[in-house]
Formats: sequence, C-alpha cells, structure tokens
Amino acid sequence: MSIAGCNHVRVVADSGAAVEHVGAGAKAWLIPRPGLFERLGAGERVVHVSAPAGSGKTFLLRSWIAAEGLGERAAWVSVGREEHDPQAFWLSVLESLRGTRVGSERVRELTAAPDLDGATVVRRLLEDLGSLDERVWLVLDDLHELQAEEAIRQVELLLGSAPPKLRFVLSTRRDLRLGLHRLRVEGELTEIRREDLRFSLEESRALLEAAGVRLSDDALESLVAITEGWAAGLRLAALSLSRDPDPERFAASFSGREPAVADYLLAEVLERQPEEVTRLLLRTSILERVSGPLADRLSGCSGSERILWALEDAGAFVVSLDAERSWFRYHHLFADLLALELRRTAPQELPGLHTVAAEWLAEHGHPVEAIRHAQAAEDWGLATRLLADNWFGLELDGRRATGRRLLSRFPGGMVRSNPELAVLGAAAERFGGSLDAAERYLRLAETEASLVTGDRRERFQIALAFTRLSVARIRVDLHAVGEAAQQLLAYTDATPTVAPGLREGDLLAMTLTELGIAAMWAGRLEEGERHLDQALEAARRIGRPRLELLALAHRPIAGIFRVQRTGEEGAREAIELARKYGLEEDTAVAVAYIVLGAAHMWRGRVEEAEHWLELGESGLAQEANAAPGLVLCACRQVLEFIRGQPAQAMTYLRAAERMEMSFVMPHAWTLRMRGARLRGLIRLGETDRAERSFDEMDHDLRATPEMRVILAELRLAQDDPLAAAAAVAPIVDGALAVPAPLFEIQALLLEAIARDALRDPGAASRALERALDLAEPGGLLAMFLLHPAPDLLERQARLRTTHAALISEILNLLSGRIPAARPEDAEPLQEALSETELRVLRYLPTNLRGPEIASELFVSLNTIRAHLRNIYAKLGVHSRADAVKRARELGLLSPSSLRR
Repeated sequence: MSIAGCNHVRVVADSGAAVEHVGAGAKAWLIPRPGLFERLGAGERVVHVSAPAGSGKTFLLRSWIAAEGLGERAAWVSVGREEHDPQAFWLSVLESLRGTRVGSERVRELTAAPDLDGATVVRRLLEDLGSLDERVWLVLDDLHELQAEEAIRQVELLLGSAPPKLRFVLSTRRDLRLGLHRLRVEGELTEIRREDLRFSLEESRALLEAAGVRLSDDALESLVAITEGWAAGLRLAALSLSRDPDPERFAASFSGREPAVADYLLAEVLERQPEEVTRLLLRTSILERVSGPLADRLSGCSGSERILWALEDAGAFVVSLDAERSWFRYHHLFADLLALELRRTAPQELPGLHTVAAEWLAEHGHPVEAIRHAQAAEDWGLATRLLADNWFGLELDGRRATGRRLLSRFPGGMVRSNPELAVLGAAAERFGGSLDAAERYLRLAETEASLVTGDRRERFQIALAFTRLSVARIRVDLHAVGEAAQQLLAYTDATPTVAPGLREGDLLAMTLTELGIAAMWAGRLEEGERHLDQALEAARRIGRPRLELLALAHRPIAGIFRVQRTGEEGAREAIELARKYGLEEDTAVAVAYIVLGAAHMWRGRVEEAEHWLELGESGLAQEANAAPGLVLCACRQVLEFIRGQPAQAMTYLRAAERMEMSFVMPHAWTLRMRGARLRGLIRLGETDRAERSFDEMDHDLRATPEMRVILAELRLAQDDPLAAAAAVAPIVDGALAVPAPLFEIQALLLEAIARDALRDPGAASRALERALDLAEPGGLLAMFLLHPAPDLLERQARLRTTHAALISEILNLLSGRIPAARPEDAEPLQEALSETELRVLRYLPTNLRGPEIASELFVSLNTIRAHLRNIYAKLGVHSRADAVKRARELGLLSPSSLRR
C-alpha cells in the first residue's frame, strides 16, 4: 500500500516529545502562545517548566524556538527514558551545544571514553563558554528521566557556574533537587507550572484547526472544560475528532480524566489506523529506538521507514533521533501504551519479537541493545554469546559499567554454572576489587571449560587467559602473568576472527600493557618500561586512547623508585592525554597523580605532594588496586615523618602492609617499607625493638643501602655517632652502589651529622657539601627535612658554600615558609653544562667576584672567565643575573623568592 500522500496516517503529534528534526508537516502543530513566549524570552538565567506528563511542555518550547527563530542559538537535549548513563547524557549536552552557531566555534569535541566523568564535561563547557558574548539557550527536556545522582549534582554545578549569556530551560515532570531555591531567592529563576500551560479557548481552537478540526463555540468550551486545557488531552482528542463523522457529539462525550482519556484515545488510534501501521507500531513498541529496516524485520513488511517518516511529518508520536532521520523513538507515554496493548492482544509474540530484535541489532553492530533484547526474551544462550563476544570491546570503549549491568541481569546460578559467564563474572569482580571472588569464578570457568565447544572455544580461552592475566597483575604474580601472556600472544594474529569485540592489535596492546604494569610494580623497571613502550606504540597505531593512557600513566612508575625527573614528565604527559580525550577521571590517571605526588614529596613540597596524592586516592576509589594504593600509603608515611608525626606515619605503613598481603611477590616498595617501619620505631623511641629487628635480619639485607641508612639513624638515636658513620661508610666511600640518589644524599647527610657530633667540622662540611651537590639538580630536599640539621646548614652557608640558595630554600622549608615553585615549562638546554661549569654556576648567586670564585676553586681567573663564557653560551644569556635566572628556570639552581 502506498502512503506517499500520508493522508491516511492519522496519528497526532505527542505533546511531550522533543523534536531534534522538525518535518514540514510537523510545523503545522506549532501553536502561537504569545504570553508564554514572552515569559520565555524575557525569563531569568534559568527557566523551569515543571508540569505532569502531557501538559505541553515540549510542545510549548519547540513552538517558541520556531516562532522566535532561535534554531541556531538553542541547544536541545532530550533525556532518554530512565537515563542511568551520565556519560551519554553529558555527551549529548556537549554535542547539542556544538550544534549551535556560537557553540560550533567555541565548544571542543569530546568522544565517549572509559570512566568519562560528567564533572569533566562541565569543566570543559565552562572553559569553552566562559567568554560567551551572545545568548545561547540550553534546553534540557524530560530532565526528570535523569536517574544518575552524580549527573544531577553536575547539572546543579553547571547552573550555578555558567556565564550569564548561557541561558537554561529545564523541562521536568516534577521538581528536582537542583538548588533552584537559591536561584529563586537570587531572582535568577523563572517558573512555568501546570496552570500556566493550560490551553485557553483560543489556543485550543488553533490547535484543533491545525489538525483540520472545527468545533462550535459550545463544543469547544465543553472539550476545554473537560480536559482543563491539558495539551495531550486536546491533541489526542483532535486525533479522534478528525476521523469521527460527528465531532460535535464526540466532543460533548469526551472524558476528562487523564488516564482514561489516554487509554481510550490510544485504543481509538490503533483501531482506526491501517493494518500495516498498527502492526508496525505494536510490534516495534518493544524497542527503545526504531529504524526502518529494524521495523521491517519485526513487522514482516517493507516500507517501514516511509511510514515512520510520514508519522513524524504528520506531527505524530514519532521523533527522529538524527539529522538523516534513520532512527526514531516513540513518545514515552505512547510507547508505554503501545507496549501495554501488545501485551494485552498478543503476549505470546513477545519472546519471539525480542529475539528477532536481538539478532538484527547484533548483526548491525548494536551489541548492548541486542543483549538487552535477548535477555528480555529469556534467550539466555544468545544473550551469553553476545555478551561474551563483546565484553572486552565494551571495556575498551569505556562501557565497563554497562557490561557489568548486563551481566547482573542473568540469573545468578547461570553465571556460576556457565563457563563463559563465569569468566565475565571474574572480570567484573576484579574491577570491583574482590580478587578472591574473581579467582573463585576463574576456577568455576576452568572446571566447566569442557562445556565450551566448537568455534567458541578460542574466544573463551582468550577471555579466560586475559582475566587470569589481569588478576595476576593485581596480585603482583609475575609467574602467572607470564603464563597467561604467553597464551594470549599466541592469539594476537587471529583476534578479529575469534573475538569479534576486539580489533586487530587490541589484544597485543592489552597484553603488553598488563605485562609492563606487573613488571613495574614488581620492581623490574627496565622490563616494565620495555613492555609499556611497545604497548604505547601499538595503542597509538590502532587508535585506542585508553590503552595509550594506560601505558603512558604506568610508565612513569619507574620515576617513583629511581627518583628521576623523567617520571614526573611522563606523568604530566599522561595527564595531558587524559585531558585531551576527556579521561581525567579514569582510574589510570590516578597512578600519574601519585607519581607527581611522589616527585613533589622528594622535593620537600609537602602541600603540593598532598594535593596530587589526594587526586590519586580519589581516582583509586573508582577501581580497587592494591599496588598503586600501597605506594600512595608509602608516600604519605614519608610526608608524616617530614611533619614530625611518626605515629601517623606508622598508621599508613600498617595500611600498606595489609595491602601487601594480597601480593604473591614482593612489591617494588617492600624493602623501603621495612626501612620505614624501623624508622618509625626509632622516632617513637622504641630503639630496643629496632635493634632486635636488625639482630634478626640476615646479612645481605642488612648490607643494603636502605638498611645502612636506617642503621645509621638508629646509632645516632643511641648517641653513637661513630657507629653511625661506620654504617654509611660504604655508601659515602662509593664502595656500595645505590639504586636512587636519595640514599646517597641521606648517607652523606647522616655522615655530616655524625662527624659534627664527633667534633670534626671539616669532615662534616665536606659530607654536607657533597649531599647538596647531589640534591641541587633535581631539588631533592626531602632528605634534609627527614633529617633536619639547621645548625649545620647555617654554618655551611657561612663557609662560602656553592649552594647558598639551596641552603636558604631548605631553611625556609624547615621554618615553615614555602619557596616559589620551580618552573615546569622551561626550554631545555641544547648542550648540558659540564661538572666544572656547574660548580662555577653555583657561585653566581653569591656576592663573590671572579677572582674570589677562582680562589675558592683553586683555578686561575682566566679559567673562570672561560667557564663563564661557556655557561652564558649554553644558557643563551649575556649577563650574570640572566644566567642565574635561566639556571633557576631549568632547576640547575634553587629558587630564591618566597611566597608566604
């Protein structure tokens, strides 16, 4: 049957549907309402339209936008039915604003990503629209459907912080907790309620006449009185009136009670529609969204797309969801009633329809919707296959929470008894932080592995091996990590064939990332860096931003243990990547934050370190992971020792030790934690317990740099400076290699303290100067705060030290004053300064002239002049003052300015 003219499709437009695309036929339903239009146009910064379903909220707003010509300045977002996904909501807001004329120039693009947080989108929008110089309206329709509390709070934040030119129109069925009471008090809220939305006689007449219905004044008054001006009732009445041979009689007998009106009129609509339209509407009512080809499959007919177009053009209950008009949805009220009618008339068809929908959606690349329909059909076999095939694809696309929700909809016993679901249960528990539960699911999957046969066996083995690998990485179990990785690498070339949810290269990048992270936390830094470099290259090649972020965020872990500036630079690169893709809240970024916290900690910047560590802690809360959590606690115990709070430091150490109990192998920080525990005993005055611990320690452990430093600290606490100097002598003399400069700095500082106590000021000064030599380039001042010796430092400053500025900085930190931060973005040198040039450079901030510097260094004045020429050339400056300034920017000299 042809429907080219659309004359027989007599479905009236719904009153609550948001229209992203307005067809020519729909424009006839735009009814002038000048009073409300004026209130909307002159409204305060926020307009709240609150009224029950069908009151004409959406109808009013789309009419106003069309009448006032605001199409290019109004962003429209319709919140989906019971929307639980804050990411989807905020991406819709951003894309809608980008669709406005002004927004297209200002609002940056942002794509879906794992753990993308609404707060990130809000911050981006506030930045992009901060200088808005003309009005833009953001219409949030059906905002009551937004179920995520965090998204509601973020909407409130946006309302309170937006620039004045960004205006909001909120359409809801009920009042929401959005801080509107504050806006009301401040005079920034315009409210439109149900009473305001009631249609007057003249507005009702215009509405009916737009549908081709003319009534006498008496009949119209009767209809308006019965419906009380309720928009949906009037429009539904218009539908039946347009087909009834006696509209006057029908209007007089029309029922005004809202549920009865809806039930009666929708039944009238369905009964009076052509059979193929009724069949399409009923059989597609199971869908959240419908396309022409999908409707064809469900209805068993062709031409469904033309029917959907005609229904929308007629201003019916159909709304297009894209500019191409390929996907549609039904108004919520209409969809509910269609579904009710289908259950009433053909309940036996429901399972089959859901199965057909699941198969079509799976074939056309919509796995989440397909799984939901398979579950609705209770076709658990199909649902299992679809979820197992797409699980890791959902993870890489940032839809981990969606995958877990889908898994939760299976009967509990099925997840435990089906090996494919058991693997997914293990993955879900691993992300939830329950490793014991994850391992129980893995054992169940392995026990029932023989049930997986045919072409699904390889897919199952990939999922099983990767989940084993992930759990083993969290456990720091390198043996199990290696075994699982070997299994996975055998499948990398065949991934697209055996695992359709993954792209070519995904499995290799995922495996290398897990290998690298596990090696890092086990202290195998070179191995970890190698794997992560390979993972980073693979992730960039295949275009997987989150895999790239994982590799970038974890590679700087080496910097924590080596105490290198390269770790800090890598962490900042990871954070910048996260900002680029809207991944600031991703759990991987927490590791980068912790690296930055450690970097500031080693430089003695306690407040800055705490800031980054707090961000790291917040990120780790999203996904339980003991390995970085242990480092977080270890950093905090160092800060507490610096603050002089050993009892609190021991609290953090105990927390870290509890985390360590879940590891199979020692964590990279294990040895330092043992040393920190002994330091805590010493500083709490429990030197006897510390002594017993050293007595029970094997020789090799006692001889490590970590333990020699702690032993020296113990001997100083026991008033035995000679034994303290002996403890660190192999480090001071260079006979013992140290894993990081901080151990050598500590050893030299403790040597200086011991020699001073032994009344050997010359030896004390030499040791302290060497410690300052090592600390100056990277600003590693934490050791001077852990082992405070202000008298020694002040004496050294009077002895014409080459580190006067650094000593000043340390003394400021010890007195509670905060030196200016070192610049992070200084242009690096093309050629590094030599050791001799660095020694000369350190005299430049002093008042010593050239001859005096030459005397201090036992060289000629000409040699000093030659060194100065080289220093100026390498720094790209022409004066002593500029050389000092440039050197401070590069971190070659300590900053001298203070901020209180």
